[in-house]
Formats: sequence, C-alpha cells, structure tokens
Amino acid sequence: MRATTMLKEMTGWASLEGQWLRRRHFTTEVLAAIAERIRVCERDHEGELVVAIEAVSPVHEPNSHLRALEVFGRLRVWDTPGNTGMLLYLALDKHRIEIIADRGIAAEGHEWEAVCARLQARLANKEYAQGILAAIDDIEAILRRCCPPSPAASSGAAREDDGLADEPVLL
Repeated sequence: MRATTMLKEMTGWASLEGQWLRRRHFTTEVLAAIAERIRVCERDHEGELVVAIEAVSPVHEPNSHLRALEVFGRLRVWDTPGNTGMLLYLALDKHRIEIIADRGIAAEGHEWEAVCARLQARLANKEYAQGILAAIDDIEAILRRCCPPSPAASSGAAREDDGLADEPVLL
C-alpha cells in the first residue's frame, strides 16, 4: 500500500485524487452537517473542535503530523480560554488523519488513535460524511469526559459564543 501512495505522490495523482475527493464528498450540504454537529455537541463542555480538510498537502511540509501542528497554530486552535481546543485534520491526498489536542484536554493518546482508526476504516469504505460525523461524535464523547462542563450546560441555557468557528476549514 505504501508503494502505491508513493507512486501517486511522485506522479501527481495524489493531488488530483485529493481535489476530487474534496469536491465529491465534501459538498456544501456535508460541510453544513459537520458544522451543525459540532455546534450541537459543543454545548455540553468547554472543548472546541475544529475540522480542517486539506485536499493537497503543501510541498513545504511532507509530514502530515507536522502539517497538522502547523494548521493547529495557524487556525489559532490553541487560542481558547481553557486550552481546550482540538483539531481533526484530514490530508485527503495522503489519506492521513491527525488529531491534535491542546494541553487542557486530559485524554490519552490511544483514545485519539482509536478515533482515527475508526474514521480511517469509514473513509476506506467511502463513507466520508458518515465517517466524519461519527468521528465528531467520538471526539465529543471524549471531550465531555475530559473537559470542564460549560456554564451554559449546567444552567440549561444555550451557549452564546463557543469561541472557534464550527464550520470546517477547507485548506
């Protein structure tokens, strides 16, 4: 499988595939559904989830994990009051998924790895929308357990400003 990925990257097919996957599977409706799922899930806790989808990885950073860290910083996911921001990053051309959680989220690495593995399996079955929505649910379950509850959730009121944008970022 790695040889196929390397061949795709060397010939430029990976870039074309990434663009095609984004256009085919991340329609306006799917992006709206992702944003709504994040908005609803974030009512219960102080955690902030950002989904970033990159069709073509930049040449300057071939390592997907390091690229996810760069995106985490550029999108200012770290800029939350309780350091409870987190990034779900998809590199479509490389078929890579990364989760970066800020230091205020006390979850174990194996929990994030399990979310990535389940999402990777869904994407391999071409269940893009369902896979992302299920991954958001998995992440939110971890955040509910590992982040402080929002003051609005404990009072029953709607959360006014949850900080980071809920809409997925297309890179």
